[in-house]
Amino acid sequence: MLHFNRYNTEMFSSIHVKTDKHAQRFLSRTFALAELRKSWYSTHSLVGDKNIILMGPPGAGKTTVGRIIGQKLGCCVIDVDDDILEKTWNMSVSEKLQDVGNEQFLEEEGKAVLNFSASGSVISLTGSNPMHDASMWHLKKNGVIVYLDVPLLDLIHRLKLMKIDRIVGRNSGTSMKDLLKFRRQYYKKWYDARVFCESGASPEEVADKVLNAIKRYQDVDSETFISTRHVWPKHCEQKVSAKFFSEAVIEGLASDGGLFVPAKEFPELSCGEWKSLVGATYIERAQILLERCIHPADIPAARLGEMIETAYGENFACSKIAPVRHLSGNQFILELFHGPTGSFKDLSLQLMPHIFAHCIPPSCNYMILVATSGDTGSAVLNGFSRLNKNDKQRIAVVTFFPENGVSDFQKAQIIGSQRENGWAVGVESDFDFNFNDSDFTGFLTVEYGTILSSANSINWGRLLPQVVYHASAYLDLVSQGFISFGSPVDVCIPTGNFGNILAAVYAKMMGIPIRKFICASNQNRVLTDFIKTGHYDLRERKLAQTFSPSIDILKSSNLERHLHLMANKDGQLMTELFNQLESQHHFQIEKVLVEKLQQDFVADWCSEGECLAAINSTYNTSGYILDPHTAVAKVVADRVQDKTCPVIVSSTAHYSKFAPAIMQALKIKEINETSSSQLYLLGSYNALPPLHEALLERTKQQEKTEYQVCAADVNVLKSHVEKLIQNQFI
Repeated sequence: MLHFNRYNTEMFSSIHVKTDKHAQRFLSRTFALAELRKSWYSTHSLVGDKNIILMGPPGAGKTTVGRIIGQKLGCCVIDVDDDILEKTWNMSVSEKLQDVGNEQFLEEEGKAVLNFSASGSVISLTGSNPMHDASMWHLKKNGVIVYLDVPLLDLIHRLKLMKIDRIVGRNSGTSMKDLLKFRRQYYKKWYDARVFCESGASPEEVADKVLNAIKRYQDVDSETFISTRHVWPKHCEQKVSAKFFSEAVIEGLASDGGLFVPAKEFPELSCGEWKSLVGATYIERAQILLERCIHPADIPAARLGEMIETAYGENFACSKIAPVRHLSGNQFILELFHGPTGSFKDLSLQLMPHIFAHCIPPSCNYMILVATSGDTGSAVLNGFSRLNKNDKQRIAVVTFFPENGVSDFQKAQIIGSQRENGWAVGVESDFDFNFNDSDFTGFLTVEYGTILSSANSINWGRLLPQVVYHASAYLDLVSQGFISFGSPVDVCIPTGNFGNILAAVYAKMMGIPIRKFICASNQNRVLTDFIKTGHYDLRERKLAQTFSPSIDILKSSNLERHLHLMANKDGQLMTELFNQLESQHHFQIEKVLVEKLQQDFVADWCSEGECLAAINSTYNTSGYILDPHTAVAKVVADRVQDKTCPVIVSSTAHYSKFAPAIMQALKIKEINETSSSQLYLLGSYNALPPLHEALLERTKQQEKTEYQVCAADVNVLKSHVEKLIQNQFI
């Protein structure tokens, strides 16, 4: 048995690896956070007996980077090739590979690794170590595995310079590129922290990144969330009330009525890191970005990767997930409707249920309450219905929708999306109906052991994945050669609850050069008026039903998050403003905040006639059919964007969901046909985008699905929720 000891503890202790602390985060989900963490710190010293294990493909620079880290920390450096394999075999690795062949080599290599142990060392693995499960579990027990993720072209270039033309698993006819791609599945399985190595990065730069990744990994208390209404303590000795990512996702809404936001700034990627993502897939981009935003103590990187692959795998009709299409001139369409329910909500709600299920305590039942103005309802029901059997037994969903405030297709889709753990309830009210009662929540917890939460964009776990598609859209424009990285773009987004456009703000904070955020409203133009005046005024303003029902909203929940950001996290101001909105139905922000808002935002609104005209003219000029929400955005973009840079227009739903409005816009007279015949008729126009197959299948379902309808009365809604909980969990 080979064993390596750490030396020079004093130097190594500054970067100690505390894998034990990660068990604490799981226990924190049982709501005993403070005492557990206090106990850990009082009983554990800063020990440095864990290993830093560098993993990556051949040519990733593991050996060189490992030596640099060893010098910085003053600790033992172990190269598996030189220090373990060759000493065990008394021959070179290449000779062994030639002698025994690929499959036997992996077994022999695994046995050699299983027969050694180390502590407080930096270990550089071979490129093939991760292909042997038993030896990797052996290593993982006493170390943190850091994945050196190097761009593929850089790897191939380095291997050519090193004159390496054979690696484990490469047979005749297999290209080096294909083999390196194949190997990625094994690296993704094992790592605790990823170092994303931008093209051309020096070994010294990579080594520094590794140390930073280890520091982040071990500092589980560094990434917390606060309420937008949190008031910072005046004295530094006062403890700040903060939540971890998992808690923010579980709770949805802060106890003081505010929304959860990161206590610190969003992580920012370097220019080189962004450039390395230009050729990446949507799934690869999502994993890199979300790993930066979710601490591995909340969701381990490998588990997060599994969730992302599940969410954006076979559920989307387009392999690019959220492709960008050139429309005309400087306008580009970001197609966000290729998910199973045909709206942009799928981009977050195919992932969020898996995040939620991972974060909740295993012994609790959760009832998710969702208010929808149109597309959220079916997307939530669809997303949570895809959980595994065990998770569906402890997580149920109720979606409330305005009985007469969504399109006929949206209504049928919501009702038809009900499953064994999800129900739809029509409410004789609009989206702004308020359902918030802490006493009722407490009653359900005590009486039924069931906790209420949300899946609207007020929930951070729902909002965060939306950042990815805004970043991905920009990278696609770079990839397609329309712009070079660093060139500015504008985004124009049909906006109701402010979540989609806020996600674009967060993408800019991460390093995407978005110049202007164009807020497009329909007749319910409260946001447009606010951005122009700083006065949020709901007095004598009645919700209008429009062709674009998903933005028929007057109370924009996520606006509070952006105002909190602009006001330098002034929780007291947020409390005052939104309490005034609740009691007096309006508020006015100071001139300095109005000016700050208008530096980044412009806004305008679109009438119903202009919406239909835009659908008609766009089809006649380009053969592309816009849904009504996207038409609202195009009208506003045409009016306010100065055409000095590209503008990405978010297409938030497929036109199939609004066939009557589309047929009216295109002056098709057979409007009173069935939903199915309407879609087939639109399909005969051979327009872009083609018909959405999942939506077409929905129209073929003739069975009548039952659902509940109730008055806009809190007590009535409580009764419905209580009965559903009894049926599901009791």
